[in-house]
Amino acid sequence: MTTLLRVSDLAVAYGHIEAVKGISFELQAGDITALVGANGAGKSTTLLALSGLLKASRGKVEFEGEDISRLAPNQIVQRGVVQVPEGRAILTTMTVLENLQLGAYSRKDVAGIASSLEEVFALLPRLKDRATQYAGNLSGGEQQMLAIGRALMAKPKLLLLDEPSMGLAPILVQEIFRTLVAINRSGLSVLLVEQNVRQALKIARQGFVIETGRIVLADTGAQLLADPRVEAAYLGG
Repeated sequence: MTTLLRVSDLAVAYGHIEAVKGISFELQAGDITALVGANGAGKSTTLLALSGLLKASRGKVEFEGEDISRLAPNQIVQRGVVQVPEGRAILTTMTVLENLQLGAYSRKDVAGIASSLEEVFALLPRLKDRATQYAGNLSGGEQQMLAIGRALMAKPKLLLLDEPSMGLAPILVQEIFRTLVAINRSGLSVLLVEQNVRQALKIARQGFVIETGRIVLADTGAQLLADPRVEAAYLGG
């Protein structure tokens, strides 16, 4: 398999507090990879560092063999790494269509953008039905779908998702995870940060468990689901 992303000794600090303490891992092209752990473990901080929104205090991030550690966030997006942020961050006073079009801001290929929009509507038909509605009038689940669709409009090679199930009813959580599997089957690699450990590991080919800024377990998603340490700590075993 081809290594898409390689993270080496990544550390991130907020002032004097080191939130991520020298983690290393690799993502393979075509995989869903889950980064799981308790609230405050360093999961979201890791994603923000990968996106360039936080600067690492040390370490290296390589994407497709290129060191992207010092690139600006917009340059990282242009390389093909796109994040769906925690809390969705959609623009509520703009329509669904306008939010989606904004996701393609870095692209100049007009025909390609139109094609991507049709692909998003095919994957997320509810967004097509609500294209002219204001994003603020959507349900929580629909807003999460919109955030995912907006990221897809940037034509990513790697999609970073930060807590996509947060605040959603169980039936909507199932729909979000089905959508992520469909996105992955279309050929897109996914790095999923999620407190819903069971659901995340069910769909992930590989997973990493992070505790207090350090990766403490790494295995396939299935093996981590069956690991008594994971069960005891995160699955209510």
